[in-house]
Amino acid sequence: MAGKKSSGAKQDKKATSRRNPPKSLGIAEKGINTSQQFAALMSALMTDLLNGSVTPGIGNATCNAGGKLLKMVELNQKYGQAQVENGLKNMQLVTSDDQPTAASRRKKQADADAGEAKVEA
Repeated sequence: MAGKKSSGAKQDKKATSRRNPPKSLGIAEKGINTSQQFAALMSALMTDLLNGSVTPGIGNATCNAGGKLLKMVELNQKYGQAQVENGLKNMQLVTSDDQPTAASRRKKQADADAGEAKVEA
């Protein structure tokens, strides 16, 4: 009997969460484009975790994804190229053969320097 009671409690909890969707879900569905939106999402997620409308696993996954998003912003600031003066920086994640990456430019320069060194010797 205790097993049936426990199962019913789980169903009640699921039904409650369907009636009251997590606040963080509404924020996330709109997209996260600014630091204010990110802060609002994390704040709502903490509230959702505390009131039980989000499972700890979902909270953990959301925090991990948020950390990766912040890392991407950091990398953009550090390595990105501004498209216009004083504009937002953009980091190209994938390059075509037409557009060499910084690493391929450095390798090409190193190869050229090595070739010049052999000619001088």
